[in-house]
Amino acid sequence: MNNFFTAGTALAILGCLILGSLYAWLMYYSNRQLDHRLKIALTIARALAVSLIAFLLFAPLIKKVSHTLEKPLIVIAQDNSLSVVQAEAPSFNAKKYQNDLQQLSKKLSEKFEVKTYSFGDSVRQGLNFSGKDKTTNANALITQINDELLNRNVGAIILATDGIFNRGGNPAYELNKIKSPVYTIALGDTLPKKDALVANVNYNNLVYLDNDFTLDIQVQATDSKGEETRLTILEDGNKIKEEPISINSSAFVKDIAVKLKASKMGMHKYTISIAPLKNEITTRNNSQTIFVEVIDGRQKILLAAASPHPDLAVIRQAATQNKHYEVDVVLADELDNIDLSKYNLVILHQLPSAVFNNNAFFNKLQQSKLSCWFILGAQSNVNALNQIQKSVQFVRSSNNTQEVFGYLTNNFTLFNIELPDVKQLQQYDPLISPTANFRINGANYTVLNQRIGRVNTESPLWFFMTDDDKKLSFLLAEGIWKWKLEEAKSEKNYPFVNELINKTIQYLSVKDDKRKFKVYPAKSTFEENENIVLNATLYNDAYEPVNTPEVNVVLKNTEGKTFNYAFSKTTNAYHLDAGMLPKGTYSYTASTTLGEKKYEAKGLIYINETIVEYQQTTANHQLLSQISVQSGGKMYLPDNLLKIADEIEKSDKVKTISYEDRKFEELISLKWLFILILLLLSAEWFLRKRNGEI
Repeated sequence: MNNFFTAGTALAILGCLILGSLYAWLMYYSNRQLDHRLKIALTIARALAVSLIAFLLFAPLIKKVSHTLEKPLIVIAQDNSLSVVQAEAPSFNAKKYQNDLQQLSKKLSEKFEVKTYSFGDSVRQGLNFSGKDKTTNANALITQINDELLNRNVGAIILATDGIFNRGGNPAYELNKIKSPVYTIALGDTLPKKDALVANVNYNNLVYLDNDFTLDIQVQATDSKGEETRLTILEDGNKIKEEPISINSSAFVKDIAVKLKASKMGMHKYTISIAPLKNEITTRNNSQTIFVEVIDGRQKILLAAASPHPDLAVIRQAATQNKHYEVDVVLADELDNIDLSKYNLVILHQLPSAVFNNNAFFNKLQQSKLSCWFILGAQSNVNALNQIQKSVQFVRSSNNTQEVFGYLTNNFTLFNIELPDVKQLQQYDPLISPTANFRINGANYTVLNQRIGRVNTESPLWFFMTDDDKKLSFLLAEGIWKWKLEEAKSEKNYPFVNELINKTIQYLSVKDDKRKFKVYPAKSTFEENENIVLNATLYNDAYEPVNTPEVNVVLKNTEGKTFNYAFSKTTNAYHLDAGMLPKGTYSYTASTTLGEKKYEAKGLIYINETIVEYQQTTANHQLLSQISVQSGGKMYLPDNLLKIADEIEKSDKVKTISYEDRKFEELISLKWLFILILLLLSAEWFLRKRNGEI
């Protein structure tokens, strides 16, 4: 519909007609040769043509209004998960139900637009009744409907499910966003069936060697009062625990805490199962398999000292607060028999000293590439220290000592430490430092600077460096036991000394991973309905990430079947999505070549059977009724699902929507006006030519 004739438009038309008529009158008024009737016709043609041209130049915009009708769109979604098939009602006729749902879709298509979906592990177009999906994620369905049908006239949603949603949570909230009535078809059986299951296992998937860890197991049983079963736990196929269970109620729940010991490093498979009951609905939920990785988190520390000293007790006490640190305190005369290969970190307290400068021990230390923490004091031999390391060189040393205080720097980034109250740090007694000038060769990270008297200097007191692959720390003074005593005077004091010692040990003892080719799965254990994802990184000799060469990987299961893949390249690394694989244990071997060097990385991944669809076998029709009521729909049983079509047709919420589209156009865009002007001017030219006027 065009809104064209307004007061302004009428005035414009009148003005253009006057202009065109005046132009034509001036052109033909004085012409005496043309026939009178022909002159009138030519004048009219010229007047109309000029008027139209003028109107095209000065005319206002034309408002065009159009209306588009959109029929309601009906969504039919079928739950295609295992639980729908697993717990069918005794009277349920699967073939009749499938025919009825397809007939419902066909009937609704006569008056409405219909879109069909199936959902479970994922959301797919069309109706699928196979019941093979191993999870039910209705939220993913609602999210996809929201995305695909945004701003569409969604009249109603028909949701056929048993109400058991084990991924993505309750879809009721997400359905509210669509603001359409939801008609639910209640599948499954609400009557509890005889079943016993391992409902849940809580555990830590990473534990430390020789530590105890606990499996919190929940066993449930329905409609099995008076029955007996037995809980069994297998570790890597070997039975390690067995316990009888008496089921003493119809809705039985029992929590069992099993304490185990991590006695062997590596990935360990634990199978928690209960013996099946006679005539129970399914035994697929009678066991769960979990994987626990045992790592040796213990760090062995050699604390070597020139002689007994209170600092040693402070360092040992702070370090052993972490149960994964083991500290051996060894005095100088006992160092000859020390096997450095057993240690992750060496702390040298005032070593080398004036009385101990065992070249054999220090040579072994240099060759071991162990990280070291050097603590200097009155007994230190700084000249000998210059010989066993080159990172810090001491010059113009004397046998004198000086008192130094410490203050925190503002730019320390190697690890996070709590900043104690400034007054607390200022109250600490001074430490004793050898009097010597020193030069630091290379980058250093200083946590404490020296304060001499009341003057804050820029000279480091406690700092960190690296020497090739070795991490080094230097504390250029002894006497931190006095700081510990100062902290003990008040319970309000922050335990700064313990934290700084612990963080220093932690930083120095952790080894950097210097492998040039690394392959690591997104996680060590996958569910069988998850995509297997591997990532890889490759470094050149300068330890810069590169991804120019191809990277291939072979996955192999316990039966010997192999799966070959090639990694895809990301910005500066590699990524592989291997899709879904059957449950089991898989080894992987990835390989690549950079230049003339070949690299290989190996590992294991574990794929668990997904059993969540067997964990609940009783349909939740109450939830379906709640969803329908709150959205303005109704719940139907499968036998009556064809009535949904009549209900939708009668509903005043399912309406055809008329969309009004308004837009403004210029007259110059109308082609028929150009054709009319061309015809008028052409006719005028032809008649004038015929009569000798041109």
